[in-house]
Amino acid sequence: MLTPAELSRYNRQLVLPELGLEGQQRLRESRVLAVGAGGLGSPVALYLAAAGVGTIGIVDDDVVEVSNLHRQVLHGTSDIGCKKTASAADAIRRLNPHVLVREHQERFNAEGADSLLEGYDVIVDGSDNYPTRYAINDACARANKVWVYGSVEKFSGQVSVFGAPNGPCYRCIFPEPPSPRSTASCEEIGVLGAVPGVVGSLQATEALKWIAGIGEPLVGRLLQLDLEHGEIRTIHFERRKDCPTCSGRADEVSAHSNGETMEADIEPAELARRLVESRPLQLLDIREPWEWSIGRIGEPELLQMGELEGRVGELDQSRELIVYCHHGTRSNLAAQWLRSRGYRARNLVGGIDRWSREIDSSVPRY
Repeated sequence: MLTPAELSRYNRQLVLPELGLEGQQRLRESRVLAVGAGGLGSPVALYLAAAGVGTIGIVDDDVVEVSNLHRQVLHGTSDIGCKKTASAADAIRRLNPHVLVREHQERFNAEGADSLLEGYDVIVDGSDNYPTRYAINDACARANKVWVYGSVEKFSGQVSVFGAPNGPCYRCIFPEPPSPRSTASCEEIGVLGAVPGVVGSLQATEALKWIAGIGEPLVGRLLQLDLEHGEIRTIHFERRKDCPTCSGRADEVSAHSNGETMEADIEPAELARRLVESRPLQLLDIREPWEWSIGRIGEPELLQMGELEGRVGELDQSRELIVYCHHGTRSNLAAQWLRSRGYRARNLVGGIDRWSREIDSSVPRY
């Protein structure tokens, strides 16, 4: 249970109906590994700690240099020459003494990746090189763990979430790393100090959303920011069937409910056939009311994600449930939760957005 001191500290986010006490408790029990304590790792670590993530691990083998300080806000002038993990741990403890900090004074690489991931629920990548990103991706795939990607250069950045159940991995959109020395480093091309602050804050937000089960994480979406011109765009992508990394992931392919075996997911085309055939099923929309007002599939029942546990008794356990949300991430979690309680629930892959793109373009996209 949260202590009175914690209730007071997190009051401004506890009042969010999407989070509440249950969500804050999830944050308290979570363990996040931040790879890198630099420009991206600084806002990641600070905002995760401020939000109440219970355990934060910091992986870095570097020391603080004066050239770091314009963007690596975990560290100060007095920390020059100190290990970044130690400086980061001090900063986190000053910010929030309720957080347990684990220091990993080493470089994240493919050889030691599996052992570093042990004991953590979510990984956030604050590295600045391709070998580390691919090592994170492949290790998370082996361990079936979610990781939050971020990268920056000059005035721009990117953010996405990889490794979600049935979601794509980093290699699905970037199959192979570029050849050595074919891309310039941050040291060579530079970066405006505030840019990693923005991107790292978005990474922290995505990690918090995933842990607390809030909103729509950036699964299957690459958010690109051009902060020089104030432009943002989203690139949609899906899991590649020929991705060698994803082929080795132990994703759930079927579910057992009431002694029956059923597929855990349903493709939009199959759902369209089922609706035409008038076979008995219940569409369950777990989005927010404002999303519902934009458009919906068929004649669903609206049951928001945050209300699911309190209202689950209203659902007919004898009917097959098709659960959907915007892109399929929230509904995947909801369907898993429902199946664990005996409901015959399947997740609509790609959500209403994919339904609009592939089946019914009259359903507005947003």
